[in-house]
Amino acid sequence: MVQDEYKFHGKTFEEVAKMDMIEFIKMLPARQRRSLKRESLKRYEPFFKKLESVKKGVRKKPVKTHARDMIVLPTMVGMTIHIFNGREFVPITFTKEMLGHFFGEFAMTRRKVEHSAPGIGATKSSTAQASKAK
Repeated sequence: MVQDEYKFHGKTFEEVAKMDMIEFIKMLPARQRRSLKRESLKRYEPFFKKLESVKKGVRKKPVKTHARDMIVLPTMVGMTIHIFNGREFVPITFTKEMLGHFFGEFAMTRRKVEHSAPGIGATKSSTAQASKAK
């Protein structure tokens, strides 16, 4: 069975990568389109400069960002960017399936709560055992 190639709104990744930024923005859902049309591209100009320097091989350090509201663009596919989750920078390698999603979707801010055994006095039986131990 032949696996289908990934398509973003009916176009292959190669076609999307060759597109102008304005054409790509038109293909995004409304929330992402509005975010990119407004000031977000201008606001993240220094971030894009860092990405370009990494692509050229000038910058050796990983690119770190607190911008969880940034959208994955075709130029970022294949790159590893460290996204802050509130406690640490989580390294995320972007794939073509992540196009159009927000950075924050990939760096989870909450973990599943894992409880250990209940402490003494947490249940009636544990209180009874504690009083016997005295």
